[in-house]
Amino acid sequence: MYRFEQKEFDRSVVKSIGGLYEDLDVSAYYTSHLNELIEKPEQHLYLAHLTLPVNNDTLVSYLQDELDDFGVFTDCHLGVYSAALNKYLYTDVLTSTGVREKIKARVPVQARPYDYIALYFPNRRQYILSQMNFLITSSAILLIVLVLFSAGLYYFYRQKFLNETQKDFIHNFTHEFKTPVSVISLAADVLTNKNIIEKPAKLATYAGIVKYQSDYLHTQIEKLLEFAYTESGQLHLKKEPVNIHQVIHEAVNNLAPLIHEKNAQLTYDLNAVDPMLQADRGYILIVITNLVDNAVKYSKEPHISIATKDSGRGLIFSVADNGIGIEKKELKKIFRKFYRVRSGDTYVTKGFGLGLIFVKTILDAHGGKIKVESLPGKGSTFIVELPRH
Repeated sequence: MYRFEQKEFDRSVVKSIGGLYEDLDVSAYYTSHLNELIEKPEQHLYLAHLTLPVNNDTLVSYLQDELDDFGVFTDCHLGVYSAALNKYLYTDVLTSTGVREKIKARVPVQARPYDYIALYFPNRRQYILSQMNFLITSSAILLIVLVLFSAGLYYFYRQKFLNETQKDFIHNFTHEFKTPVSVISLAADVLTNKNIIEKPAKLATYAGIVKYQSDYLHTQIEKLLEFAYTESGQLHLKKEPVNIHQVIHEAVNNLAPLIHEKNAQLTYDLNAVDPMLQADRGYILIVITNLVDNAVKYSKEPHISIATKDSGRGLIFSVADNGIGIEKKELKKIFRKFYRVRSGDTYVTKGFGLGLIFVKTILDAHGGKIKVESLPGKGSTFIVELPRH
């Protein structure tokens, strides 16, 4: 649009000069094309052939009228050039208001073998931009509206995502707690039967069911409380010397029932020469437990490899599995609150989607890092790097 306005300005000036030729009755105008009589050596400067002598007042009056008629309302510095003397015989300033101000004309001298009238517009660029004020303003407003609209769309998309994840969380929460509560309720009904005392085996069985389901509920509630605790920003670390190899074995021992149930095979590649860290033992245990727990749960026939090695910054340990793997587009989402990997329209395992976000929170507090390498159908490897101090 700016280039278009520039061309329009040039056309208006050329038309004004053409009108001036008609007003002055210059014979050259009738024998030559207008574009042959006008030269534009600079962006702001126009040179038009002129036959001297000419009445300066008449020239100024006619030129002012022509510029006004063709809508050129910006200051014009005028100069009448004599080729014989190689200088301007007359200079003046035509203001946009039609009233000549007492300012000195500054018309660049262009040596030519012919007489000419020079029209110099020093404010050409500003004038063209002022003509575009409405377009510039409306474009800026439109741009702001588009940015706000895009931000609104992004906000609503985020809200939609959060609503979906919250609905999933509520659904998972209800599902996770409803079954154990129902089982405990049924077992309690049996245990309140007076005749149950006469059947010790049955009493032990139902007592075991109540114990197992209550432990399960306790574990899930602890996870929620731990996450709520970290969300409140109160994750205070009690750092002490920690042997990462000992913590790995402790985490595996804690998961022994699940490992036995899934018939999981674990291999160790503990190559760290110095396995000692300054860290919070309890939280590091939670990290390793979560990673091994996920490796077992997300594998049909689990083959899990746990490895450690030294690094320049500290120590690296990894947990690799042969499970379902994670799609590339899912990798950045797995550390989001409540997010869980789907298989089609269903979730692969039970849970709240809080394990990995809890892991990342703990590692961030320790100054550590976690990354994931995964291939769908092949398995995943979670790699954790922790500083020694």
